[in-house]
Amino acid sequence: MKKLLLLILAVLMVGCTTVEKPNKDVLFQVSTIDALLAGVYDGEISVAELNQNGDFGIGTFNSLDGEMVAVDGNIYKIRTDGVAYLMGDEEKTPFAVMTFFEPDEKVFMTGEIDYNELQEYLDNALGSKNIFYAFRIQGEFDYIKTRSVPKQSRPYPKLVDAVAKQAIFEFKDVKGTIIGFRSPDYVDGINVPGYHIHFITDDRKAGGHLLSVQMKDITVEVDHTTDFYMTLPKQGDFYDIDLSEDKQEELTKVEKD
Repeated sequence: MKKLLLLILAVLMVGCTTVEKPNKDVLFQVSTIDALLAGVYDGEISVAELNQNGDFGIGTFNSLDGEMVAVDGNIYKIRTDGVAYLMGDEEKTPFAVMTFFEPDEKVFMTGEIDYNELQEYLDNALGSKNIFYAFRIQGEFDYIKTRSVPKQSRPYPKLVDAVAKQAIFEFKDVKGTIIGFRSPDYVDGINVPGYHIHFITDDRKAGGHLLSVQMKDITVEVDHTTDFYMTLPKQGDFYDIDLSEDKQEELTKVEKD
């Protein structure tokens, strides 16, 4: 009888226990874009922590050491030598945006498409302008232009000044993956309103921040992201920097030039 009661109790306990699945519709962000624009280039969040919060994303690394591309669970650094380096768990970031990429829809685009047309097409194809979207384009591209920025030393310059010394890379007839996000206008100062896009080649050897693209007949996988979580630095320059100024003009120059 005691054995039967113990068995019933064990079954009831198992039945009452539920395993919580992680919410994968979350945009996880490290710090703010205005802090990065102001020269806050050191953070405490590691690659290991980023991987716990997503398998897809973009950003940079401490001391502004290159462009970040996170794809298929791996995080790469594209430095000014044009090479993509697979990052270890200890590397840290002052700014990054991550999510677990699970496509909710596909958008098909026919004909020749450039950088601006991609954005216009997505603006018309996607629904609400008030949520976050992650998107991925995998294929062969007629032309790709990317950049990376050099590692900085203290005292750190503003991002607009650091980008003035960027390295430019051009690719023709290249296979790779475009990794991007579209963010609502109301996140101005926190994230990049509109589009923020990076690129990496299929062989994972090159890439960078996307500046220009020519492509045709593409499929865009889109992940609707309705939850937002941001972690701020716990110490350092972030606490002393002046973030009261409007940095929209600087952001436009940094993102598109």
